[in-house]
Amino acid sequence: MKLFDSELKVMNVLWREGDCTAKHISDVLNAETGWNMNTTYTLIKRCIGKGAIERSEPHFMCRALVDKESVQEAETDELIGKLFDGSAGQLFASLLGRKKLSPEKIEELKRIVGDWDEVT
Repeated sequence: MKLFDSELKVMNVLWREGDCTAKHISDVLNAETGWNMNTTYTLIKRCIGKGAIERSEPHFMCRALVDKESVQEAETDELIGKLFDGSAGQLFASLLGRKKLSPEKIEELKRIVGDWDEVT
C-alpha cells in the first residue's frame, strides 16, 4: 500500500492519538498544517479506499488498519530500492557519510547496528 505524504499526515494523527473522529483529525491537521475540513475528509476517504483506515459510526469514527512500523518498513524498502540499488548497506553508508550528522548521532547509529547484530 502506497501512502502519499498528505495521507501519512492523517495516519500520523491516528497512530499518535488512537481511534478518533474525522472531525478531531480535521481539527488537529487544521492546527498543524492549516488544512480545511474538506481537504482532511478527502484524505481520510482516500485512506479508507486504500484500506488504511476503517470508518465506523456514530460520528465518523476512524481507526488505523495498518500500523506505523509496517508503513515505515514499506517506505524504507521503496527508498532503498529506488535510490540505493536495493542495498541497505549503501543507505547506511550514505547516512554515516553525511557531514550533517553529529559525532553523537554517528555513535548512536553504530550502537543501533551493534544492537541489531546481537539480535540476529
